Amino acid sequence: MKSKYAPKPSSNQSGKMIPINNLELYYEEIGAGKPLLLLHGFGGCSQNWHPFINEFSAHFKLILVDLRGHGYSSNPENTFTHRDAANDLFLFLDALNIPSCSAMGMSTGGMILLHMATMQPKRLKSMVLISATTHFPEQARAIMRRTSYATMPLQVKEMYRKCAKHGEEQIHQLISQFNSFHTNSDDMNFTKQVLSTISASTFLIHGENDAFFPTEIPEMMNKSIPNSELWVIPNGEHVPIYEHAPEFSSKALHFLQAKE
Repeated sequence: MKSKYAPKPSSNQSGKMIPINNLELYYEEIGAGKPLLLLHGFGGCSQNWHPFINEFSAHFKLILVDLRGHGYSSNPENTFTHRDAANDLFLFLDALNIPSCSAMGMSTGGMILLHMATMQPKRLKSMVLISATTHFPEQARAIMRRTSYATMPLQVKEMYRKCAKHGEEQIHQLISQFNSFHTNSDDMNFTKQVLSTISASTFLIHGENDAFFPTEIPEMMNKSIPNSELWVIPNGEHVPIYEHAPEFSSKALHFLQAKE
């Protein structure tokens, strides 16, 4: 069936923009084979995955997406919930005529995949969740409440600056949305019972010293999600895959290929 959406080239030659309801999502397609959807973390963009492209594109057709309001993508409503982003991606996959796929998500990207895997279980064959959570514990809410551009760690500040393709206003909008997470208890609220409905094979990757989400959370997820595996990286922090890039690529590829 031909998509009702017509992707159009963006000003960036390596990707395209596609209309989804009242916003436009930027995406890149790299490689060939079965589709592997790659979702970045909050404040990031699709280029956060670029260090891993060579390894994964040799085995999959990579689909890198800028989430609503991130990177080149628009967000006229200036609101963000992981549930809304999941619905964006269902429409996005429909537009590309992809009935099901495998996926990897960092932090917010992984939380979106939890929504997708519970809302429409057949859409995801397998997924790799990196530093994801079922809910926001108080230690995460404290960080979300006090975060500002001035107080961000230098590397996080640089990521925001590189990924905010629409400039300074976009950075401030994203930080405001991040701040608002600390009062939201509905968006991320996955119980053991809900997790037990996930049919996608799931690989959980978490840093031992994650400042946002303690390891008790992925341990609970591992016990609750059928057909799941857990890798806790010793001394790892939030999204610890860059410091362990070769091992991450090897383990994630082995997992994804075994589930095909």
